[in-house]
Amino acid sequence: MSQSTLTYCANHPTVETSLRCNRCDKLICARCAVKMPTGYRCKECVKGQLKVFDTAEWLDYPLGFLVAGLLSLIASLVISLLGNFGIFGWLFVIAGAPTAGVIIAEGIRWATRKHRSRALFITVCAGVVFGALPFLVAQLTLFNIFGLIFQVIYLVLAIPTVYSRLSGIQLFR
Repeated sequence: MSQSTLTYCANHPTVETSLRCNRCDKLICARCAVKMPTGYRCKECVKGQLKVFDTAEWLDYPLGFLVAGLLSLIASLVISLLGNFGIFGWLFVIAGAPTAGVIIAEGIRWATRKHRSRALFITVCAGVVFGALPFLVAQLTLFNIFGLIFQVIYLVLAIPTVYSRLSGIQLFR
């Protein structure tokens, strides 16, 4: 190959390549390429495409946090009360925590008018933890080990449910 036909990566000028982004036609190397269903794209085009899906406005963040905190506070109270039913309490908590996560996610979706953003989803998850804190602290100060375990189970099951429900991540297809 002659020196005049050699092409180099736009981001790594010492790396020889013939691969191009299928959107902007920029030369990219294997390290810069992101495999998409339609071919390879540069990281800049992929980031630009992801920004199209971020529709959250500034008001959605505090609103999402507060709604998640309030709904989580209610769910945490219910989980504390259900824990008093012996073996059935365990079943109620294990079944109720994901259900509470779905209710919280749908409440957030309604409150934020279905706006989306990864940062919003993380803010909402922080709100879920914040809402459960009063009952976590209460169980801890009362040395109620089962109450504390139930609150932890609630958080471990509800947070991923809320995040996956809001972000649209499907664990099983």
